[in-house]
Amino acid sequence: MAKRVQVMRMSVELPLWRALTAYRVLTMLYAVGLFATAYDRFARPWVAIAYFAVLCVWTLATLPRVANAASCTKRFLTADLTIALVGILLTRVADASYRIDGGGPTLPSIWTAGSVLAFAIKGGWRWAAFASTLVAAVNIIERGAPTRDTVHNVILVWVASIAIGYVVEVARASERTLARALEIEAATRERERLARDIHDGVLQVLAMVQRRGTALGGEAAELGRMAGEQEVALRTLVSGGMVPVSRVSEDAALGAVVRAVDEPDEDEGPVDLRSLLARYAAARVTLSEPGAPVPLAPAAARELAAAVGAALDNVHRHAGDDARAWILVEDEPDAVIVTVRDDGPGIPEGRLDQAEGEGRLGVALSIRGRLRDIGGTAELISVPGQGTEVELKVPKDPKGPKDSRGKAEQR
Repeated sequence: MAKRVQVMRMSVELPLWRALTAYRVLTMLYAVGLFATAYDRFARPWVAIAYFAVLCVWTLATLPRVANAASCTKRFLTADLTIALVGILLTRVADASYRIDGGGPTLPSIWTAGSVLAFAIKGGWRWAAFASTLVAAVNIIERGAPTRDTVHNVILVWVASIAIGYVVEVARASERTLARALEIEAATRERERLARDIHDGVLQVLAMVQRRGTALGGEAAELGRMAGEQEVALRTLVSGGMVPVSRVSEDAALGAVVRAVDEPDEDEGPVDLRSLLARYAAARVTLSEPGAPVPLAPAAARELAAAVGAALDNVHRHAGDDARAWILVEDEPDAVIVTVRDDGPGIPEGRLDQAEGEGRLGVALSIRGRLRDIGGTAELISVPGQGTEVELKVPKDPKGPKDSRGKAEQR
């Protein structure tokens, strides 16, 4: 089945940029409203009108610039902060001296904080400290001396912008960590899938060649020895492997990038599990199933049938060709349960853990791994001398790894 590679960019900054966009528009209207209510008290109102005309055109025309980090360039930030600083200095020219000395607002008023916040979101707390320090210096120059209200406002903007910048930096680090975790999970799932396929085919053939070659002797024994060496090497390869490093965009503000290999969406309807299990019925394998169809999602049905096949392969390999096996299919209201039982010698205690340590992953991957990936469970009960029973349970509304980890949005 073809795989689909999802390229996801993860950024928690987008809500901040959207909030900043709204903040700039609202504070622009607020600044204009303050001027309109005190128009007759301005010494040179035409200066304020000219400045507000520029401010309104600039704010509305540059809304796309504050839509995301990629659009918010250093050149734009410089120009935006310059307009704010010029507006503060023009307050001394446009407004009456008694209003300024009495603590009246500057022309841009709290719109200036939007420029500082853009620095914080784009570049982190260091950029925020730089921008807020410039605003503080220009405010003190405009007032002529550091007043109580001026110092209060300056400290408020300085602390808030630096805090937001620091939070943004922490968020970026968290994004990179999450992207790394998602990519490791995707790579691990893909490696386990390949390991299951290899175990179900190549490894079992190599093991059979080794056994038959050793039994035949002569040149066949040498061939069996080589097959055994290749089997060990291949088991080591599929149980390990390197995990690629998550990609990070050149501009850290764009967020982390992760590539995840995923199964394509299934457009086909449910599959009758009975049709997939029918091929396992044989002279020494008894299949008991309901009279009505047992519908399951295509991926779940295929993986469950493959797990049953892996359990039967274990019966043939470890219990012998004369062992009998029984497959029981139960269609419960909320789950499908398939039980595979044999009359072999059973599994000695601790043998499964030993086999997994040796890289023999038949039960760990071909059975339990498959059920885990579709949201199901696999229980194995074995009593030496009394055979082995494997119970495979798959919920009809599975919540597999794809659902549990959540969906990373492409931002």
